[in-house]
Amino acid sequence: MGGIIHGCPAGISLDLEQIQNALNRRRPGQSAVASPRNEADEVEFLSGIYQGKTTGTPIGFIIKNKDQRSDDYEQLTTVYRPSHADLTYEQKYGHRDPRGGGRASARETVNWVVAGAIAEQLLNQHGITFTAYVDQIGNVRFKSSSSFDLEAIEASLVRCPEPESSDKMIALIEATRAEGDTLGGAIHLSINGVPAGLGEPVFNKLHAALGHAMLTINAVKGVEFGSGFDAISMKGSEHNDLYNTDFSTQTNHAGGIQGGISNGMPITLRVAFKPVATLMKDQVSINKVGKEETLLAKGRHDVCVVPRAVPIVQAMAAVVILDAFLLNKHVSL
Repeated sequence: MGGIIHGCPAGISLDLEQIQNALNRRRPGQSAVASPRNEADEVEFLSGIYQGKTTGTPIGFIIKNKDQRSDDYEQLTTVYRPSHADLTYEQKYGHRDPRGGGRASARETVNWVVAGAIAEQLLNQHGITFTAYVDQIGNVRFKSSSSFDLEAIEASLVRCPEPESSDKMIALIEATRAEGDTLGGAIHLSINGVPAGLGEPVFNKLHAALGHAMLTINAVKGVEFGSGFDAISMKGSEHNDLYNTDFSTQTNHAGGIQGGISNGMPITLRVAFKPVATLMKDQVSINKVGKEETLLAKGRHDVCVVPRAVPIVQAMAAVVILDAFLLNKHVSL
């Protein structure tokens, strides 16, 4: 895999170890609840960085796959996985690569984590920070309005900072793995220190750009900001965020964005992931000629991708916020 990052300002000091750490949080084989594939996911920068600083030119990089097993996907040459992109890709392009590294694979997201890790470092220099954690797997949900540091999140195999809920999630994943089935879940993200004024009023609203980024992530089926769908059952008098005299708000039902523009409060969102489409048990599907065929499960897939998706959600948000931050510098003198 690889990518080219355009538009990164020159002269930004980068901690390359921190970028690799973000990749380590996403990579397979990192814990007992993740895919057993063993990819180091080591990034190699080809251009755009010299002596630890960005040069202002495009940043090119590659990440080599070392533990691929293409034979695991041989049956997929003629049989389509239910709820996967096999059939839609073939309908669109007329020809597809059935092996595991295509663009419908979450392997693509490794590139986004590199870009997001760079964006996040630049934003950190301006006091903007990101905290993401798993708040639900299957029917196990952890509700909290508190913030958590990275240490508490990383102490959990499933990146849930509340120990009791974390243990229940791990037990659910193990039980589901034994059944050959899969699970979905949700990730909560809080972006702190975002100044008021980021985002455009009509076609590039900040929450629309963030929603677009989140829905680009494989298996994401929903995004909500602030109170989200809970706002349906609230009255306006309950949902309105009343102002303090310092222009902050007493509550944050808006999730830090009003009229498509950041209001200076923490930006909060929740991202929902569907269960993994590839099951480790047989399913009845169809082949290229439309006949039913039993799909024989093979491969080393996650039971639940949500824990490994935490750095992906964080990275995509960082890219969007940095774009809005840089654009806003040109709005007024």
